[in-house]
Amino acid sequence: MKIRAARATDAEAIASLWNDMIRDTLATFTTQEKSIADIAVMVTERDQSFWVVEDECRLLGFVTYGPFRSGPGYGATVEHTIVLGPDTQGQGIGHKIMQHALEGAHGQGHHVIVAAISGANPRAVAFHSRLGFEQVAHMPQVGRKGGQWLDLILMQKIISAS
Repeated sequence: MKIRAARATDAEAIASLWNDMIRDTLATFTTQEKSIADIAVMVTERDQSFWVVEDECRLLGFVTYGPFRSGPGYGATVEHTIVLGPDTQGQGIGHKIMQHALEGAHGQGHHVIVAAISGANPRAVAFHSRLGFEQVAHMPQVGRKGGQWLDLILMQKIISAS
C-alpha cells in the first residue's frame, strides 16, 4: 500500500470511487456525480491537499480537503472528504490516509479540520472519533436524498496549537 499525491491521471479512478458512493449510499447528500474533467481540475487546484492510496493494481481510496467556508476569517479551517472502496474499509487504510491528510493540513498551517457526516453513516462518526475528532453539532433533517430526510453531524479536530 502506498500513499502519494493525486495526479490528474487519477481522475477516472477517483471519479469511479466517488460516484459509486454518491449513487449507492446515503453517506453524502449530493446526487450529482463528479465528472472526470472536474476531478482532474480539482486535483490540480488542490496540489498539496489531495492524496490517493493504492496497491500494486489499483487505487483504493483518496482524501482531500479544501476551504470550510469562504472569507478570510475561515482561512485556517478546512473540510475534508475521504472515500474508500467498499472492499477496503475496516483494514486501517482510511486511518493511514487520514493521518497523512492531518499531517499535511497541520504542515500547511491549518488550525481546524472539519468532517461533515451524514447521520446515516454511523461508521464514519466512529472512524472520526477514533482519530480524535469531536462532535460539535447535530443538525436534524437538513439533507434529503433517496426520499428521506437526513441529519448532518459536524465533527472537528484542532490540529495546531496556535
